[in-house]
Amino acid sequence: MIQVNIHEAKTHLSKLLQKVLEGEEVVIAKDNQPIAKLVLFEEQKPKRRLGRARGLIRIHPDFDAPIEDLEDYM
Repeated sequence: MIQVNIHEAKTHLSKLLQKVLEGEEVVIAKDNQPIAKLVLFEEQKPKRRLGRARGLIRIHPDFDAPIEDLEDYM
């Protein structure tokens, strides 16, 4: 873990970001008190589970049968 002050972080941001890409953690401090940490951003997608809706959806056997009273609506 690398600790730098704010001025150094502003001056060498590109180099510090390269360190983060290499796996380092960079702590930014003000008056030797840590205030922020640069770490590699890892997007966490929720894990998909197949079959989660099983039993929640029903399709009637006659779902595609012709509608007899459709003429009344037209």
